[in-house]
Amino acid sequence: MPSFDIVSEFDQHEASNAVDQANREVQTRFDFKGVDASFTLEGEKVQLEAQVDFQLQQMIDVLRNRLIARGIDARCMDIQDPVLSGVKARQEIILKQGLDQAEAKDVVKRIKASKLKVQAQIQGEKVRVTGKKRDDLQSVMALLRGEEGPELPLQFDNFRD
Repeated sequence: MPSFDIVSEFDQHEASNAVDQANREVQTRFDFKGVDASFTLEGEKVQLEAQVDFQLQQMIDVLRNRLIARGIDARCMDIQDPVLSGVKARQEIILKQGLDQAEAKDVVKRIKASKLKVQAQIQGEKVRVTGKKRDDLQSVMALLRGEEGPELPLQFDNFRD
């Protein structure tokens, strides 16, 4: 029986490259001349440091553009609130990977509501969809790509016939 997996993940190496490019861009931009601003990547967290709050917003835009250029969906960014201290402003961005239980249940619910002849099962951080016909699976993919749902970057992999 044909099947595929619905996942939400990104290439960690590409994320590292995007952070490096964003750092280089901030160092060379005219509006950041003489400003101590930087990005640091620790696992799936990106730490932004600047002198004032509005520079953090500009840095988020730079990082978003770099992630998109490297093929990472910007919807995986979970932007935390900035922490302002006397001299520095810090902000953390978590790069979300994997479907949590609530998001996976929502994906399964949307598939079942479509009345297509497929079965969807939650398996850890992914959802496995199986059906008798390849056409049914492709219509599930089209449904999830086109439908307004949770702000999740979904990928489809492990397609088996």
